[in-house]
Amino acid sequence: MSVIAASASIHAMAVVEDGAVVGENVKIGPFCHVGANVVLGNGVELLAHAVVTGRTTIGKGTRIFPMAVIGGDPQSVHHGGEETTLSVGDNCTIREGVTMNTGTSDFGGKTVVGDNNLFLANSHVAHDCRVGNHVIMSNNVMLAGHVTVEDRVILGGGCAVHQFTRIGRQAFVGGLSAVSYDLIPYGMLNGNPGLLGGLNVVGMTRAGVDRATIHTVRRAYKAIFEGTGSIRDNAAAIREEYLGCEPVMQILDFIAAESDRALSSPTRGQKG
Repeated sequence: MSVIAASASIHAMAVVEDGAVVGENVKIGPFCHVGANVVLGNGVELLAHAVVTGRTTIGKGTRIFPMAVIGGDPQSVHHGGEETTLSVGDNCTIREGVTMNTGTSDFGGKTVVGDNNLFLANSHVAHDCRVGNHVIMSNNVMLAGHVTVEDRVILGGGCAVHQFTRIGRQAFVGGLSAVSYDLIPYGMLNGNPGLLGGLNVVGMTRAGVDRATIHTVRRAYKAIFEGTGSIRDNAAAIREEYLGCEPVMQILDFIAAESDRALSSPTRGQKG
């Protein structure tokens, strides 16, 4: 049985299946479809022709624009129809034609999207992804399955991210780039194949990182990627020196973590 708040506004030509939960002050426009296992938080707005399906939870204040399909089955040949989930956080904006899929049972069955994110037209979040907070995905960005995107990342239009890849906090990916390997926090990546081209200094400045800290991160970046050893060995060698600099430690922890993918660098994937 559906639970629909009295303050919700549902257009007469929308379909809300029995079992859905619709919170206070929700607005559902014409020709929208809300599935039986959907939970819409307070203040959610679905514009005309939006579809929310599957076992999906939408956080308060999120707006979903026409032709978006949120909570569809994972696009995986291994999916056998199991009941998996999608969770979208608060105050997200999901523009026209965006698609987000539920998880797969082999990997925990959860796709998770955080708060205050902006998904521009026709971007895609695949099964089992983890997207943080304050992320911007520009038009036609494609996340393959199992991708992790940390907080405050910006992904330029048309870029594609390989499955199981991690993108670190406040990284920037240029438009039409191919992200085949893990991208460190605060890194900038461009091209196809995507090459690490330095630090997202503009983003760091906008986030309030002071000039002295930025210079410290630059020194650490140079030591990691221009040192004589491997990237991981170089990173391990400088850890004690940078214990007092949080952004550098975030980079070093990211590099040290286990991953299915190699690390993006200024040369990895370059055709020689």
